[in-house]
Amino acid sequence: MPELPEVEGVVRQIRPVSIGKRIVSVDVSDTIRKSKQSGKEAILKRIEADDFQERLTGSQILAVERRSKYIYMTMKNEQEFLLVNHLGMSGAWFFVDSLLAIPEDKFRRHVHVVLTLDDGNLLAFSDIRRFGEMRVLETEADFPPLLLMAPEPFADEALEWFLQQSGSPKFRNKPIKEVIMDGTVISGCGNIYATEALFRMKIHPKRAASRISRKRKIELFQAIAAILLESIDAGGSTISDYRNINGESGSMQNRFGMYGKKVCTICGTETKTVKIASRASVYCPSCQK
Repeated sequence: MPELPEVEGVVRQIRPVSIGKRIVSVDVSDTIRKSKQSGKEAILKRIEADDFQERLTGSQILAVERRSKYIYMTMKNEQEFLLVNHLGMSGAWFFVDSLLAIPEDKFRRHVHVVLTLDDGNLLAFSDIRRFGEMRVLETEADFPPLLLMAPEPFADEALEWFLQQSGSPKFRNKPIKEVIMDGTVISGCGNIYATEALFRMKIHPKRAASRISRKRKIELFQAIAAILLESIDAGGSTISDYRNINGESGSMQNRFGMYGKKVCTICGTETKTVKIASRASVYCPSCQK
């Protein structure tokens, strides 16, 4: 699943090619339309396909920002509103002059939303597994979970927020891996970067948050922020389906020390896997205590 660095990469690329442009037409795939007709909420959440088309057509893109793992597009038609997008497991945006220009067939076959811009180019959203989301909101408050997200990990207040949340009754006895993957504790850190940060800090993923000192928590938070920044610089990580808007993969996966490894890259010990918060957590039984 794309995490903060991957979403940041997409936002940085969408921003210069879209801001100030108008959407002259919107297409929604038959797959999504049939899903809506059957009562399912695939991709388009709380809005019908025709209403989605009507709302976006003619609107101007004013801003494109990232908040945690979400893409916020500020739009204006008669009034301003938000198009909030989560990439899900396999969502990807492409900026192309035709759908045939999308580099890989697996993405071309699963294009579900196409925004045609007034310069003739397309912003196409492909989602192979259809776990992505698009919501049309007047404000963030229209989807309350957005208001619960922790501060951005690079914000001045993020460290103190992390210390307070991780020490609260809700989280203090939970495994530290589960704590740092919770978006209300740290924004944007999922399974991949939590695995890497804990490995760098030599902390066992099942260790309770209460059994980690304040000093070590500060160091862990700093390690998470550093890894997220490193991954942004590397264009994110591509495990399977992440691509940027030009169809390119990231390279952070080439720097992983633990995620997806069978053998520890430090001591050579065979790694182990444990399930935490329904996610497979890989760790070194020798290095991580």
